[in-house]
Amino acid sequence: MNYKLKLADGTTQLIEITRGYFKNWRVWKVKINGKAAMLYKIGTEWMQRNEDYLDIYTLKAIGEFIDTMISPQGQTSVA
Repeated sequence: MNYKLKLADGTTQLIEITRGYFKNWRVWKVKINGKAAMLYKIGTEWMQRNEDYLDIYTLKAIGEFIDTMISPQGQTSVA
């Protein structure tokens, strides 16, 4: 699905987020600015693969957005 997301630097970007599995982990594949990154969550911390390029602020903004998508309203998510 495509979403508009306001990033930490104040810009709004169109991103594509798809959900899937890698081995036993639930992952989210994110496409932003024509590049792809695979995100996963450990506890409350959002992580990305070593070969992905997202800076910490973008990673956190996307992670918080995904949390709002997967959590019931009013609850925080722990994967």
